[in-house]
Amino acid sequence: MNSNEYYISRCLQIAKNGLGTTRPNPMVGAVIVHNNKIIGEGYTSYYGGSHAEVNAINSVNDKSLLKEASLYVTLEPCSHYGKTPPCSDLIIDHNIPRVIIGCVDDNPKVAGRGIKKLIESGCNVTVGVLEEECKKHHKRFFTFHNKKRPYIILKWAETYDGFIAPITKKEQKPVWISNKYSRQLVHKWRSEEHAILIGTNAVLEDNPSLTARHWTGNNPIRVVIDRNNKLNKNHSVFNTESETIIISEDTIDFSENLAVEICRLLYGKNINSVIIEGGQKTLQTFIDANLWDEARVFIGANKFNDGITAPNFSGQLVSEQLILHDILKIYSND
Repeated sequence: MNSNEYYISRCLQIAKNGLGTTRPNPMVGAVIVHNNKIIGEGYTSYYGGSHAEVNAINSVNDKSLLKEASLYVTLEPCSHYGKTPPCSDLIIDHNIPRVIIGCVDDNPKVAGRGIKKLIESGCNVTVGVLEEECKKHHKRFFTFHNKKRPYIILKWAETYDGFIAPITKKEQKPVWISNKYSRQLVHKWRSEEHAILIGTNAVLEDNPSLTARHWTGNNPIRVVIDRNNKLNKNHSVFNTESETIIISEDTIDFSENLAVEICRLLYGKNINSVIIEGGQKTLQTFIDANLWDEARVFIGANKFNDGITAPNFSGQLVSEQLILHDILKIYSND
């Protein structure tokens, strides 16, 4: 690993501090180096706050060093006015002579303009350091802008013999397949994503609240498919702990491809990622439409012998780990 890769790797490391708080903005990391020493670091603040480059520059005690420093950043500095002024202008104003960028910003508002502005100011710009790692890190952001839909994560738990739920239940509450540590991990995931989606039957059968209550972080926006408005305000998804979006015949056309229609709606609401925790029917709808990016599947040690079967899908196995007696398999959709 050369020095450029080392510092971009550090940018990626600190950028993760913004996971779940910067949306719909990307979680960027920036590092400022002078004479082979890091003199400033920053990552993207909560949405509406300062960008990573601003926070990194502000963290430098002796600003006179900036005119001899190098700025490393995971994503091309912005060149337009949004909630904050352009980061490229700030870099130019401080006469930072060298900028090393992980990957180009595909957002049409930027898309090379930030790089062009820096070069025209006389800045020495290097692009594409650890590019694939940076693109993977910014997967939610790139999916949203390139595919015009949220980054979609499928999640379910299935028994050792392949069932996700019993045929019938005595009570309106979940029948747990995964253990408490796996369930806490799910709450961590919820805090990292913009929204969470389930279907009507999942609400009627389990009455979930869909919050990240077992983890410190933001609750996702709750998205509930309720075509015929069967649900009432007594269900937990309507409590005040988070915003809830109801998808009914008033909001989308159910005669069209349901997954496509939902993606169109969520994109229009500027939601850049969603976990789908619905039942078998909801999950299969997105699988059949090939509208998913990751699948996170817990396999419990218990058996039902009969029940509702797990979704039928194929994907590339990315990782597999043991969580007590559960097996967690993560797949990507290539």
